[in-house]
Amino acid sequence: QVQLVESGGGLVQAGGSLRLSCATSGFTFSSYAMGWFRQAPGKEREFVAGINYSGGSTDYADSVKGRFTISRDNAKNTVYLQMDSLKPEDTAVYYCARKRPGVIRSPNARDYPYWGQGTQVTVSS
Repeated sequence: QVQLVESGGGLVQAGGSLRLSCATSGFTFSSYAMGWFRQAPGKEREFVAGINYSGGSTDYADSVKGRFTISRDNAKNTVYLQMDSLKPEDTAVYYCARKRPGVIRSPNARDYPYWGQGTQVTVSS
């Protein structure tokens, strides 16, 4: 069974940093692209960052480009989201998800059939 478990969220002051981790199991991690999404109260779930199976290609939402970095360690079956220069508007529940095969550079949640339970990130001003 596919399992995705996020960790690393918490409360941080504006301008600070957090590193989220997503530990995976139950599938061949190195064969799948992965993504991070977030959902703030009253807002739709939005794409944050994506990474291909090898880590050689990444995609970012315009709102986080230059501040967030997605990476993966295929030896550890783990994908990361390094978040720097955090802003209050980054406050959300952050979700790790596995992308379905065959679609490239998709920001749509419907193309990610497996999800973690999320980790809360709160940025205070």
